Amino acid sequence: MAADGRSLAERLLAGDKRALARAITLVEDDRPEGWELVREIYPHTGRAAVVGFTGPPGVGKSTLLGALTRAERARDRTVGVLSIDPSSPFTRGALLGDRIRLTEHFLDPGVFIRSMANRGALGGLSEAALQGALLMDAAGRDVVFVETVGVGQAEVDVIDHADTVVLALMPGSGDSIQALKAGVMEIPDVIVVNKADHPLTDTMVREIRGVLSLAPARAGAWKVPIVKTQAAFGIGIDELAAALEAHRTYITAEGTLLERRRRNLMNEVVALATARMRRRLEASIAADPTVQDLLDEVVARRLDPASAATEILARNAARVSADSPEPAG
Repeated sequence: MAADGRSLAERLLAGDKRALARAITLVEDDRPEGWELVREIYPHTGRAAVVGFTGPPGVGKSTLLGALTRAERARDRTVGVLSIDPSSPFTRGALLGDRIRLTEHFLDPGVFIRSMANRGALGGLSEAALQGALLMDAAGRDVVFVETVGVGQAEVDVIDHADTVVLALMPGSGDSIQALKAGVMEIPDVIVVNKADHPLTDTMVREIRGVLSLAPARAGAWKVPIVKTQAAFGIGIDELAAALEAHRTYITAEGTLLERRRRNLMNEVVALATARMRRRLEASIAADPTVQDLLDEVVARRLDPASAATEILARNAARVSADSPEPAG
């Protein structure tokens, strides 16, 4: 309880930046009071426009976010930026938490910036990061930008947690060409070709258009725009902001915003449940010497991995059943 008598949830819902920072820390540290806070504020979420940014490392996502934040503030909109970084193998914290390219916004009361670790999440977003975006929403941010870790083709789960997904690429990059070939090209609503002063920019735009043209045509479907930017100089940022606004207008008018959010929330529930079940399973394995013997059998090539997994799951299910209370007679 704060000195003014208000609870953390009340201060958060009033837009208090310190309360928001504290709330995200509680969730990131997996504290019970953090998850209780999420339960309390959840009915007040769903108002912010959530935009996810993904793409290969070095493409300039942080610079793009800094320029977009400046554009949104010029429109008097409040902004939350959630940057998901690789985890430190020692502290499990964010390795790139300085966010140098966003420092110009640190003192702006209308901007809240937070770096969070992905905690090894393959798809680029961690369990706590998803809740962090919810907390920013509850705190009254008009726009929440989520920047994923930038590890390559695996980080596609941002599609499950954003209203609009932006894929950032840059010309002359082998990673960008791989992205064109991979499933990551199926997820964006807007594509940005940053560092567009490169001589291969027009070639890349043609390649992207060629890939997009392979998708089945559907009457009235959203046509993914390709925006060329030089974020470091603010070039093309107004066009990008306009493309984001156009996509939101489209999905709102088509009624697909609610459909997308329903799909996203269902996927989030499954993802959270899966992550928690994995942690419990790993903890039970570590404490069970018979499972270690089973794994030794796999290493010795006397038992195949699939059979070992089946037996571990069966043992875990039996343990859970034994621990469950008997139904009242």
